[in-house]
Amino acid sequence: MSGMESDMTTTERTYAADSAYPGADASSGYAIADAVSVVSDPGSPQAEAVGALRTHMMAQHLSAGHRTLALCSPTPDIGCTSLAVNLAIALAEGGLKTLLIDADLRRPGVDLLIAPAQPVPGLAQCLGVEAASFGDAIQPEVLPNLSILYAGGPAARPAELLSSLRFQQLVDLCAREFDIVIADTPPSNSAADARRVASVLGYAMVVAGRNRTFVNDVKVLVEELQADNVTVIGSVLYEQ
Repeated sequence: MSGMESDMTTTERTYAADSAYPGADASSGYAIADAVSVVSDPGSPQAEAVGALRTHMMAQHLSAGHRTLALCSPTPDIGCTSLAVNLAIALAEGGLKTLLIDADLRRPGVDLLIAPAQPVPGLAQCLGVEAASFGDAIQPEVLPNLSILYAGGPAARPAELLSSLRFQQLVDLCAREFDIVIADTPPSNSAADARRVASVLGYAMVVAGRNRTFVNDVKVLVEELQADNVTVIGSVLYEQ
């Protein structure tokens, strides 16, 4: 799942509520989209590739004691959110107590792939003036071993919220409470939010889209992350 392609096309992909969800998981009350291949089609090449990435992470990243990882992409619509969701579930299936954070406060997408039956508070509410408690916002056991902190909808001042001390405190708390924290981030070409999230988590993986991402875009993002003292553990070529 590593490597880069230099040809890029842009594809808009959405998930309609009436067509993407095969139905709510009976035990959790959450609707799982077909795009979550580790659940909908665990024998598929995509799911097996995610499983291989999980094995690599457990052997290299987690075994070294690292408990946080931001998934960052240089451009939109290349599958960063899809990979974050699939990887988080795969890690949970591997027995790790996993937290998935939707840190894209501009165009959240985790709730399109794992949809709660009712609106729930999220990261925006935790960091906003209402300051919802972390415990109320984190949805436990969405799937076995998997908790989710949704974005809570688009925020009015995402850069300000992600730069707050409260976000740092949230990440520190979650890193103590969970075996692994995975954060989805917005594309770096639209805002500096991904760099901020990655700098707080300390570690990042760069996601590129097959035939959609320029090599130079990946190079620039890696250099920006490293300039922020983020350890880039690798890159992934992802095909939705």
